Amino acid sequence: MRKIRGNYDDKNIITKISQQLLNIMDKNNGNIVIVNIGTDRCIGDSLAPFVGTILKENDLQIPVYGTIKNPIHALNLEKEIRSIKNKHPNATIIGIDACLGKKENIGTIEIGEKPVYPGKGVGKELLAVGEYSIMGTVEEFDNGIEFATGNNIRLDFILQMSKSIAKAIIKSVNYYYIENNEIAICNL
Repeated sequence: MRKIRGNYDDKNIITKISQQLLNIMDKNNGNIVIVNIGTDRCIGDSLAPFVGTILKENDLQIPVYGTIKNPIHALNLEKEIRSIKNKHPNATIIGIDACLGKKENIGTIEIGEKPVYPGKGVGKELLAVGEYSIMGTVEEFDNGIEFATGNNIRLDFILQMSKSIAKAIIKSVNYYYIENNEIAICNL
């Protein structure tokens, strides 16, 4: 699978990501789990929990973990991943997380065939999550301290980026169910 990358407000990136997700679902017979990593205690790190919340509110027919109400973060990561793997032993995990990057890449969403490495951008070594990842670049790498406090990141930016990721996931799940003669289940 080739890596796909583009800006969150580019309508084409939603289609490109959803096509990659559809390929992943086809390859795994729809047996995927979405794991959103982050916390609402930091604006930049709330990207994935907002994605999880949007997906849950839309009754997505695949397992989704990590929301604003029930986040998966550094303190509960290992316990939650162990529990998810016990509940879904043969599922392919797609990890979603915010990340730091170059200034010109802020706003970029990337999907790739690699795990998420939570906390890497702020120097933490935590459990790698998933076989695939969706990453959203929310802040410049040089501003790791600002990322921790969230002072330079607008909440609306995080919400819009979260909606783009959620739309791509919903679109791919709907296509998968239609392709397999089942009913499309939600819209965003």
